[in-house]
Amino acid sequence: MDNMDFSDILASSIHDIKNSLGLILSSLDDLIVNPDNHLADPRQASLLQHEVQRANSNLIQLLTLYKLGHEQLTVRVTDNNLDDFLEEVVANSQSVCKALDLELSHHCDPSLDGYFDAELIRGVLDSTIGNARRYARRRIELNASREDGFLVIRVEDDGSGFPAALTGLLDPPPGEPRDELNSGRTQLGLYFATRIAQLHRNGDKTGRIRLRNGHHLEGGCFELWLP
Repeated sequence: MDNMDFSDILASSIHDIKNSLGLILSSLDDLIVNPDNHLADPRQASLLQHEVQRANSNLIQLLTLYKLGHEQLTVRVTDNNLDDFLEEVVANSQSVCKALDLELSHHCDPSLDGYFDAELIRGVLDSTIGNARRYARRRIELNASREDGFLVIRVEDDGSGFPAALTGLLDPPPGEPRDELNSGRTQLGLYFATRIAQLHRNGDKTGRIRLRNGHHLEGGCFELWLP
């Protein structure tokens, strides 16, 4: 313990909290899906489940960034079928979305493949879906395509969209406060997604993210460009 600095202690504490939240999530899942449990307000339980998932996702992001900063993160790039991959991602968030009366779907060419670290990219998409749940009115959609030599994975919602100053670029114009551009959307999630995207390289191409509005749906569209 004498050789541990504050960042090590913080990382260890975050890991313990994440494990506790995992147990809470598991218990909430059992509580909600069990037909013998008659909840007075099922939507309230689902909202609690949603917030616990978001907190757990933030802790995972912090731990991943800690490992990245300490050069302890190993990137495992594999060949992935996008239709299967997105189906798994959607399945992980489907129950909460249904409880919140949100339609969560995905579509892409069934033969589309991509090379990336599935665990890291799944973490980015889980976080982005969790964020979209807060702003979507009725629908969230995941899709993927091949564009300009990149694999582009999108998470879209039918909400009010990103603030104009955040679309295209993540940095606000000079002199404009960063917190006014957030509209509640977490900068941690955007920073995490940017760092994970940048870990994916192919020749002179490096992964990146992009924010836009009004692609397939009229709201916010998060784009993950992977070489």
